[in-house]
Amino acid sequence: MPNPPPKVLAVGASGKFAGMVIPELIKRGATVRGLIHDSAKKGLVRQHGATEIAVGDLTDRGSLDVALKGVDSVFYIAPAFLPNEAEIGKGMVEAAVRAGVRRFVFSSVIHPILSALANHGQKAPVEEALLTSGMEYTFLHPTVFFQNFTGSWPRIAEAGVLSEPWSVESRFSRVDYRDVAEVAAVALTEDRLLYGTFELCAEGWHNRTDVAAIIGEVLGRPIKAGRIDPKMAAASAGPGAPALERMFDWYDMRGLMGSALALGAVLGREPRTLRAFFEELNAQTEPGSVRQPAQKMRV
Repeated sequence: MPNPPPKVLAVGASGKFAGMVIPELIKRGATVRGLIHDSAKKGLVRQHGATEIAVGDLTDRGSLDVALKGVDSVFYIAPAFLPNEAEIGKGMVEAAVRAGVRRFVFSSVIHPILSALANHGQKAPVEEALLTSGMEYTFLHPTVFFQNFTGSWPRIAEAGVLSEPWSVESRFSRVDYRDVAEVAAVALTEDRLLYGTFELCAEGWHNRTDVAAIIGEVLGRPIKAGRIDPKMAAASAGPGAPALERMFDWYDMRGLMGSALALGAVLGREPRTLRAFFEELNAQTEPGSVRQPAQKMRV
């Protein structure tokens, strides 16, 4: 007999990425409680489909206990470059255990054992905490998100140059987070992904020249592949600048690549393509359309 639809706590429900998971959960009959930090964003979370909202702080044990009361499952994704990310993530796992949560799905990152990259290595201790928690778990290891191009798209289209702060030759796997969101919803509402670790990548290992060529084909005009100074690009991150510089240095030397096998197998279809994503962006920024807000770079 299949399990009844769960009640899921979606952490960071007002964010772009957790916000993509909520509609996928609703499609599968789940009840969603969104955990947010800013009470002014309750309306946005309800638009995503959450029927309950908890306002709290990931560093506050009391608010986590309230948010988790009566919850069956948790979807957790940490804010980008969150200070003390490992400790905060382990605290979330501990709170879920206290609340009697049955299942925990963690949107981690591709290659979380990369200790040289803070936004990777800080996720490994959270995974270890889940492995010893006694809860059912699924680890999602998505690569660089297609959505990272959203904020820079108008500038690329206007200037005719795609620039990033690492080598033009570095190759990357990428993924549309909408596909990751669908996998997360499967993991939260079905048993087939239990205790699994899934590297989530779309097809292709593109360098910037490849990506610029795809954009050029979508726009119908040549797009050049350029490079931004990494120190200048990291400077806007304030205290997070050193971590960004280390990430750019890694990307410069090694890129970031994974396999597309798992994503297609879980979805039962071909993952979304980078070309299709750019076609959507182009349609959204045509005259009379609404431009999408800029996204923070995530991995």
